[in-house]
Amino acid sequence: MSMKVTIDVRGIGKRYRLRGLHGSYRNFRESLVRAITRPLSKTARDPSGDYFWALRNATFEVREGEVLGLIGRNGAGKSTLLKILSRITTPTEGSARLHGRTGSLLEVGTGFHPELTGRENIFLSGTVLGMRRAEIAAKLEEIVAFSELEKFLDTPVKHYSSGMYVRLAFAVAAHLEPEILFIDEVLAVGDVNFQKKCLGKMGEVARGGRTVVFVSHNMGAIQRLCHRCLLLEEGRIVADGTPEEVTAGYLGAFTESKMSWSRRETSEADAFFTRIAVVDENGLNLSHVLTSTSVGLDIQYRIRRLNRRLCLSVGLLDQYGDQIFGSEPDDVGQALPKEPGDYRWRFSFPPELLMPRTYRLAVVLWSLSDGSIDRVEGLGFTAEPGDSFGVRNPAGRPGHIAVRCGWERHPVASFSGPSDDSEPAP
Repeated sequence: MSMKVTIDVRGIGKRYRLRGLHGSYRNFRESLVRAITRPLSKTARDPSGDYFWALRNATFEVREGEVLGLIGRNGAGKSTLLKILSRITTPTEGSARLHGRTGSLLEVGTGFHPELTGRENIFLSGTVLGMRRAEIAAKLEEIVAFSELEKFLDTPVKHYSSGMYVRLAFAVAAHLEPEILFIDEVLAVGDVNFQKKCLGKMGEVARGGRTVVFVSHNMGAIQRLCHRCLLLEEGRIVADGTPEEVTAGYLGAFTESKMSWSRRETSEADAFFTRIAVVDENGLNLSHVLTSTSVGLDIQYRIRRLNRRLCLSVGLLDQYGDQIFGSEPDDVGQALPKEPGDYRWRFSFPPELLMPRTYRLAVVLWSLSDGSIDRVEGLGFTAEPGDSFGVRNPAGRPGHIAVRCGWERHPVASFSGPSDDSEPAP
């Protein structure tokens, strides 16, 4: 790996105001009176209490050809850091020096003009990245083929779905060869096959000697792609090391006691979860799980507005975030309500499914047209060995789940061919 430093971050911090910038609108006379009387008021609030540090004292270097992973809970400061590095927002304190042309894929459709076609936005994005028109044209066929959007290339992108946005945006960012590429967790919007293509392309970009900073909740992808990993908590870098070490520490804390979750405040989303808990066959909360335990989920959510394309799914993930399998009510012929109201579902894993492993859960409300609406990933548990599988417990076997398969012994049919010591046929 090259020793040249391409990203040099020193003491970066970002502060936001909690209550907005101005509050309610005032006319000139009200603003003038407030400006005169506020310094004289004994009840004036300390302005420092109105601010929130999303990122504080972040210091690190990234070298040429290095793939750096950023992990942490939602709100830890990962996306804020990428926006500062991408020059989308300015830091409140500290500095960041970047050496090389940058490309960013931080949000669905970032940098696209909705009235322009897909083809026109490819050239627009390439120009913003500093590419000449001839360079963009030379890469056009490769970008279009990767995005799999040939039929929609001359359609205005305002008619694209979120998944189509991601396909085109990633194809542009990855193929126009910036020296530094920033990627946030937007790949979760695409389908599974396209995610695999994106991860493969990121590996190819890294092997080509370019620098990649990658934010993801997929610990498997972090381990496969990254050379180094940073863990952020409450806006601060708390761990810097190999992906295996950092993700193991993060997941260890993540799965210790998160077997129930509830939302304290009402969300403004069209649909949102209110409570999810790991339960037994009687619906009682579990404090620990055995491989022989009947495990399920008690899922409660609220629909605020009618959504005829609403879906609910549960995913069982390994400790690195790779999905083992997923399930939906439609799988067993249960129709999901679409009308406003409060709803409750009981989900059950098949009996004797779990190995003595650490598992994570992803519970998602999503729409066929708009993608994810609400997603809860803060649940997990470690299944301890129980008395499943009769005499032999498969604790030492590889794999993530224990499946009781069918085995039957049948009599051997008579065989009239040559004996072992006979001459082979010519």
